[in-house]
Amino acid sequence: QVQLVESGGGLVQPGGSLRLSCAASGIIFSNVVMGWYRQAPGKQRELVARIGSRGSAYYLESVKGRFTLSRENAQNTVALQMDSLKPEDTAVYYCNGHDVYANVDYWGQGTQVTVSS
Repeated sequence: QVQLVESGGGLVQPGGSLRLSCAASGIIFSNVVMGWYRQAPGKQRELVARIGSRGSAYYLESVKGRFTLSRENAQNTVALQMDSLKPEDTAVYYCNGHDVYANVDYWGQGTQVTVSS
């Protein structure tokens, strides 16, 4: 059974930082492109960042320079370091894995990030 387990969400003031982690199990990690999506109230889910097995990364334009996605292949984990957080970053953040050979997506349960004074 494939599982993606997220951690690290919470409440932070504007300008603060959070680090989200996602641990994957039940997959061949090197075959999977990993990423983070988010969904804010009243909005559609959007891709925040994703990273391939060899480290090539994509970032949503609005988070470039503030968020950093890293991949620890030996531990089957990815982490999203979020700095200079803004209220508009408030959302439920979901870990995503895409198996490039099976063309299958896997999702975590989501973790709440709230940026507010």
